[in-house]
Amino acid sequence: METNRNFFITIALSIVILTLWQVFYMNPKIEAQREQAQIEATRQGQTRVDGQPSTPAGSATDGSATNNQPSSTPATPGANIPGQSQDAAQAGSLTRAAALGQTSRVKIDTPSLGGSISLTGARLDDLLLKHYHETVSDSSPNIELLSPAQMADGQFAEIGFTGNDATGTVPGPATVWNVEGNNTLTPTTPLTLSFTNEKGLTFKRTISVDDSYMFTVKDTVTNGTSVPVSLASYGRVTRFSKPLHPSTYVLHEGPIGVIGDDGLVEYKFAAIEKEKEVSPPRATTGGWIGITDKYWAATLVPSPAKPFQARMSYFEDGRARYQSDYLSDPTTIEPGQSATIENLVFAGAKEVSRINAYEKDRGIRQFDLLIDWGWFYFITKPMFYLIDTLYKAIGNFGVAILLVTVLLKALFFPLANKSYASMARMKLVQPKMTEIREKYADDKVKQQQAMMELYKTEKINPIAGCWPVVIQIPVFFALYKVLYVTIEMRHAPFFGWIQDLAAPDPTSLFNLFGLLPWAVPAYLMIGVWPLIMGITMFLQMRMNPTPPDPTQQMIFNWMPLIFTFMLSSFPAGLVIYWAWNNTLSIIQQGIIMKRQGVKVELWDNLTGIFKKKPKPAE
Repeated sequence: METNRNFFITIALSIVILTLWQVFYMNPKIEAQREQAQIEATRQGQTRVDGQPSTPAGSATDGSATNNQPSSTPATPGANIPGQSQDAAQAGSLTRAAALGQTSRVKIDTPSLGGSISLTGARLDDLLLKHYHETVSDSSPNIELLSPAQMADGQFAEIGFTGNDATGTVPGPATVWNVEGNNTLTPTTPLTLSFTNEKGLTFKRTISVDDSYMFTVKDTVTNGTSVPVSLASYGRVTRFSKPLHPSTYVLHEGPIGVIGDDGLVEYKFAAIEKEKEVSPPRATTGGWIGITDKYWAATLVPSPAKPFQARMSYFEDGRARYQSDYLSDPTTIEPGQSATIENLVFAGAKEVSRINAYEKDRGIRQFDLLIDWGWFYFITKPMFYLIDTLYKAIGNFGVAILLVTVLLKALFFPLANKSYASMARMKLVQPKMTEIREKYADDKVKQQQAMMELYKTEKINPIAGCWPVVIQIPVFFALYKVLYVTIEMRHAPFFGWIQDLAAPDPTSLFNLFGLLPWAVPAYLMIGVWPLIMGITMFLQMRMNPTPPDPTQQMIFNWMPLIFTFMLSSFPAGLVIYWAWNNTLSIIQQGIIMKRQGVKVELWDNLTGIFKKKPKPAE
């Protein structure tokens, strides 16, 4: 059974290594490359406009058709949403300043957002996030969430109408709206736009915004004709590029939505490229639809007053693009009457508290699923709320992680206590186990039977040592998920050189932690905290005797070094947690061993490494 115990420990540790290597190892590198590529793209091809953009008069120049009249006989659900191919006409090569100068605009100025709305199409296509920067430096550029279609990385949100011969031209991508009164959108000053078509239909649009990231678009349509008219509202989020690197295993990026009773529907960019178009078989009410990145999202919340048909698509005609859209059921307006349709647009950072507040206050169905908590959300979400609560009391996410580790240790103390106590008793009976192995050296069956009887008599669980490792796996994964997907952890500092807990330790042993002027390759970025983690892991493993099996000895000897290299590219917050957890485990195991009357062999094992081993007898 001693062999079985070591075998189980070896299997458990091997699973940990394989899981970490396959699922997590490349993710931080991919993310770092993605952010660096985005920064370089910004420096090379874009000119930022932080103030009021120029507003020359004119029509749309992004390839939008000049006729807003869509087809009245769609071939597929949502096919009569305008602008499916109009935006593909231009190559998307303009700088930001040039693209913004193509259309007349009104300014957006809120505590959280800056940018402008294009009066052509009343399109939300210029949005900067004031509280978020591309790097940890506050002097770095703000995050550009939405950009005009004429840019290579264009992304916009648009709400319009589809009609028929009776309605005449209805607001769409090429409609030039008129501004009434105030020409700056703020949380206290809504924006009012108007448009009257050749048939006598008058559209008055009021756009309001809160202090954060939610826009309310309220359209009042007045029928000035002599006959009833029927029209439907549509909304779309269109994006002309995808992340520079594929999304990671633990994170969803791409089209997403909660569509009525169908619940959560999500397709990664690569998946929607293969599917081309995905649409539920029926119209529904309630929910939302959009496109999400790791930390940011642009989503539409259709009016709950009308059923809508949702769709996620990838178009290749002209210029490739991704789109999430909806088309509501038609609304009939009698002559001389008016109808009001209200839709919501969320465009901003996926802050947990803000997302939850929108779900509750606005009644948006399952809006919290915009944040990818994963399959183990029942562990991940409580982990985040615990860390976030401690952070609000302390003011440092890193310290909050250390305290959470202590709390988790206390929570699992009874199980860990039994495990370490069982391991300690194993050491007490080592002489008896050696005697049994020698006595039944030629009879493995009797040897195992005698071992089992010994374990039963001494009340020892031979696989108890596996439990601390098994318990740590889901906790490790949950913390990794929290650090990786929640924006609250982005650019969160700890102390000293750790200015971003969600990024790897920026130091490296191979340039003497910055003393040598050498750009260290990514695979050699072994920072201070990964080294601390490796040392604590090494010390923890030396608390126990070296396994007798040569293969197990090799695994135990190389394990700390392998983990040091692997975790060096993980978020620093996760490495700090692991190192602190190891330290607490060493202290806990040492106390339990002393209580059990077992000698703590850490020092002997450490000094034994440097002792000259006797040569085997010839």
